[in-house]
Amino acid sequence: MQVSEILAIKGKVLYTIAPTRSLSEAVAIMTEQDVGSLVVFEHGKMVGMLTFREVLMAVHVAGAEWQQKTIADAMMRDPLTAGANMEMDELRRHMVTHHQRYMPVMDDDTLLGVISFHDVAKAVLEEQSFENRMLKNYIRNWPAEADDA
Repeated sequence: MQVSEILAIKGKVLYTIAPTRSLSEAVAIMTEQDVGSLVVFEHGKMVGMLTFREVLMAVHVAGAEWQQKTIADAMMRDPLTAGANMEMDELRRHMVTHHQRYMPVMDDDTLLGVISFHDVAKAVLEEQSFENRMLKNYIRNWPAEADDA
């Protein structure tokens, strides 16, 4: 299964934010939209990624002043990205190796979507379910052995 197939299952709703916006605004968007990440764009180019992990680190460091921090203060700069033709196994390996739960999918400078570790797990389950159904159907329709009489 390729990344493009996971995006097709998930849908391609994109949530982005500018690095100059406030961290409190990002938290409001993430909460209202029920998303765990925002892709940070500046002048039409991706410059970073903000996830709840970065938000929590910023809150921890800034304390009561966290709401005045900007996205640029907290975001992960230059996150690892995936291409649409990347295989799911390679994607999983990258996500695990780099401890990145959200991966932007890019086609050059164009954001195609964001895949979360949850999206990958869901795709794996769907793929395994399909394979199980196919195997059960194959076994059910297995030809009976001819009599050796």
